[in-house]
Amino acid sequence: MTRRRWIADEFSANRAALTGAHADHLICVLRAKVGQEFDIAVTDTVRRGRITAIHDHRVEFDLGEEIRAGRQLQITLALAIFKFDRMEWAIEKCTELGVARLVPLIAHRTDAHLAVASVKRVERWRRIARQASEQSRRISPPEIAEPLKLREAVGLAGTTRIVLAESEEQLSLKQALQSYFSDAGVTLAVGPEGGWTLAELELFGQSGWISASLGDTILRAETAAIAAIAIVSSELQ
Repeated sequence: MTRRRWIADEFSANRAALTGAHADHLICVLRAKVGQEFDIAVTDTVRRGRITAIHDHRVEFDLGEEIRAGRQLQITLALAIFKFDRMEWAIEKCTELGVARLVPLIAHRTDAHLAVASVKRVERWRRIARQASEQSRRISPPEIAEPLKLREAVGLAGTTRIVLAESEEQLSLKQALQSYFSDAGVTLAVGPEGGWTLAELELFGQSGWISASLGDTILRAETAAIAAIAIVSSELQ
């Protein structure tokens, strides 16, 4: 039986701990007991962990052998902010698919209210990403950056930087990955509801981004993000 994986809140030598609400879920929902074993992710490795103590809001582990873990993919997703319930779903699924970093973008067509509220939403997005990382047995959660305006975001690092555009008719995302991919990973930009403006696409182009398409079908923003990360993950495996 596959052991449940947890990402440690605290780690030192051969000991680790879960704390706060993170520990409460293990204590109250999963009825943790001293002696139970789980996989514990610490820094860039996974080790077998045995519960040694349970306190209020805290579970402590002794760490044993290292366990082979899958390779982390180098995918950055620059995701224009849209309705929070659907964006949270996209963050969860893109985390499961292997995105390493997610940068929320404030685009021209991002609702002004959502743009303002997004700053206070980041911690919730990080919790969602952490939970999805444990569920999907990742070594670590993706970094969730503070929201950026698009003019700042076009400067994101990456030798392969691709912006998804409905107006692109020549190059598909898969073709772009096959033609331009490097070992430094991929940075991908997905637009808001209503898509990028012409001025925004010109700014991406001037900044060295490649324009690519997911096909003729017009997708919702969250669907486009998930489909794109699935394609990139498949190509990078």
